[in-house]
Amino acid sequence: MKFKVHMKDPDTLHDAIRDALKAQLRPTDLSEDEWERVRELRFNQVQKFADRWFEYGEYLTVELDTDAETCVVVPTKG
Repeated sequence: MKFKVHMKDPDTLHDAIRDALKAQLRPTDLSEDEWERVRELRFNQVQKFADRWFEYGEYLTVELDTDAETCVVVPTKG
């Protein structure tokens, strides 16, 4: 049997990207304003990548197949 599950959580992806960037980026001699610009640029790059699977940054669809025992993330249409 195959079926799809549509999930919505408006903050999960946003928060996960922000947390990952915070853990990955290390301070240097940049000012706080410069750091904010770097974080925003990186955030937008990661968000664009995730848009292949997250519609509007909050909807995710997975397809489960009980016969094949798989669960696959369904790409967005756009």
